[in-house]
Amino acid sequence: MIKKISLACLAISMLSAQVWACTNFLITKGASVDGSTMITYAADSHVLYGELYYQPAADYPEGAMRDIHEWDTGKYLGQIAQAAHTYSVVGNMNEFQLAIGETTFGGRSELGSQQGAIMDYGSLIYVTLQRAKTAREAIQVMTDLVEQYGYASSGESFSVSDPNEAWILEMIGKGEGEKGAVWVAQRIPDGYISGHANQARITTFPLNDSENCLYAKDVIAFAREKGWFDGKNKDFSFSDVYAPVDFGAARFCEARVWAGFKKVASDMDQYADYAAGKVEHGGENNYASNRMPLWIKPDQKLTVKDVMEMMRDHFEGTQLDMTQDLGAGPYKLPYRWRGLTWKVDSVEYCNERAISTQQTGFSFVAQSRAWLPNAIGGLLWFGVDDTYSTCYAPMYCGITEVPECFRVGNGDLLSYSPTSAFWTFNKVTNFAYLRYDAMIEHIRATQAAIEGKFIERTPAIDAAAKMLYETVGEQKAREFLTTYSANEANQMTAEWEQLFEYLLIKYIDGNIKKEKDGEFERNEWGVPVSPEQPGYPQWWYDAIVKSTGDHFKVVGGAGH
Repeated sequence: MIKKISLACLAISMLSAQVWACTNFLITKGASVDGSTMITYAADSHVLYGELYYQPAADYPEGAMRDIHEWDTGKYLGQIAQAAHTYSVVGNMNEFQLAIGETTFGGRSELGSQQGAIMDYGSLIYVTLQRAKTAREAIQVMTDLVEQYGYASSGESFSVSDPNEAWILEMIGKGEGEKGAVWVAQRIPDGYISGHANQARITTFPLNDSENCLYAKDVIAFAREKGWFDGKNKDFSFSDVYAPVDFGAARFCEARVWAGFKKVASDMDQYADYAAGKVEHGGENNYASNRMPLWIKPDQKLTVKDVMEMMRDHFEGTQLDMTQDLGAGPYKLPYRWRGLTWKVDSVEYCNERAISTQQTGFSFVAQSRAWLPNAIGGLLWFGVDDTYSTCYAPMYCGITEVPECFRVGNGDLLSYSPTSAFWTFNKVTNFAYLRYDAMIEHIRATQAAIEGKFIERTPAIDAAAKMLYETVGEQKAREFLTTYSANEANQMTAEWEQLFEYLLIKYIDGNIKKEKDGEFERNEWGVPVSPEQPGYPQWWYDAIVKSTGDHFKVVGGAGH
């Protein structure tokens, strides 16, 4: 049986969900329209600047060492032996179409640190992308690295995909006095999709199916040694032992997976109460009774646009809809400024934590296509800022240079740059927060037009690059794709700047400028006509009176 963990540990798990808040979905070949594998990732952090990392392929002499700095903080952790040859990496995808994403689940607090450990979760991703060609090889590299150098992070779920397979790897360190980590990896069955969002999702797993499931040799024995599990091996559940579900894990984390699944599968209402953090059959920690499956079959095969839309959600149309409660204000703003929980009269309440959130640094949909040469087949659809209002630009994995708008060093979180996509997209969203329900319509229309153009052009760009690849060589194909990706991303950023200028003119000072024949309207003498000045919705006025009484009452006015 599984031993209960302390309330303090559960609190740490909830805290982890608030601090490291990312979302991943995994799409297998058989679940996509075109036979590509896809994974998604939203890097949600209040201190992360959205930019596209790039590492060229390189060769190193024998005995070379590589410095490791913690990805979240930049802290120096130590050195590891450098590989003789490293592969080129664009963002979270390498030149062989291998892609890796992550979400942090935290887990047992006593396993959250390991003195002397060198490999944190972020370094694990980017070092592995330089050393592995396939998802299976990546899992081997990642687990070997933590075994050799120690694991310097708390519990983590990784999405790992290549042109043929998609895997979820869940890992947690062994704590102080130990070295390395315990872990389980499962291949998502073809035709199915999976997802994770800051909560461990692997429960029981097959012990004798190395084709579809890999695990640390001591993943069960370690739990027995610690006194956390004493049942039969076949009943061992990785999540229930190392990161049990509590209210925070369900409401803030699993709810996001549920929301993404609900967009593409019609049978997800059966898990609505679980996503809302409601406990079945009584009992404080009885969340395991109605857990969502690790993978589901979508109602129909998914396009890359469908997968992009899975990453765009505020629980619209559900009991958790963030546009409908009083906190959304008069203009249905689906964002809540942190903290995630708050108190009234010593009673704790929460805001929702949706897939789309204001603090996203960058996000992507990584698409791997087996029928094309690797440099052409790998497409990292990359965007910055909030997933709901970002625009995903096509970054081919074979590019040799990053577009200026995404380039590392083009501004940072404390330094504005007018050519930075991150700052341009943030200008639009932060202005839109003032009158969200009106402005988001313009943003979504522009987004749809630009992404539609990118998607429509992709087959022709693929064909042109493939022709170059076959006639004049891979390098020329890469040069072509580099130019294309740069032009499209920079042009997209320029169009987003134009969108900002339009929104600023139309909605400044709470007014709404009138338009006629596609232009802002002027009178016959060239002066702007009077703008619309719509009031607040009636329910908002009712709420003000309810909270303030007669404070704003007009003496002698109507109703007296």
